[in-house]
Amino acid sequence: MSTTRLPGPTVATLTVTTPSDRKVRVTRVFDAPRPMVFDCWTVPELLKGWLHGPDGWRLDVCEIELRVGGSARYVWRHRDGQAMGMSATYREIVRPSLIVASELFDEDWTGGEALGTVVFAEVDGKTLLTQTILYASQAARDGVLATGMTSGMADSYAKLDAYLASLQDTAARGAA
Repeated sequence: MSTTRLPGPTVATLTVTTPSDRKVRVTRVFDAPRPMVFDCWTVPELLKGWLHGPDGWRLDVCEIELRVGGSARYVWRHRDGQAMGMSATYREIVRPSLIVASELFDEDWTGGEALGTVVFAEVDGKTLLTQTILYASQAARDGVLATGMTSGMADSYAKLDAYLASLQDTAARGAA
């Protein structure tokens, strides 16, 4: 198992490990309550607030049917017109602690369907997110890691951090 720790622009650190020849595990702490982080992963309007991808990309289509057997559809568009799409099918959902879904990109560059598991754990009023992705093969996993996926995830999670802070600020102002 290998471990890579990537410092983010906040106090949080993204930890990436390879616990098996086909898995990647990413952990990150967010300074927000678990239900809020879970909602930011499952509510289309909230996902569009942070899940943009690399510079120049935007999450343009986000459709979610959050139930076991339900589907999700994501399409990112680059400012130059390129598009990248991914579909998912939910296999297990335990609100606000667990999401398990099979995932497949439209242009399958990952060697087939991947199984993603996201665990949201409450730790001292913060949320420890653990995302494990099981790929079809070691070659697929290694290919994904070679794309710079981990730095992209670090950027996305930094955007999520900022988005969560803005949601909490808005909620605090509304309560005042």
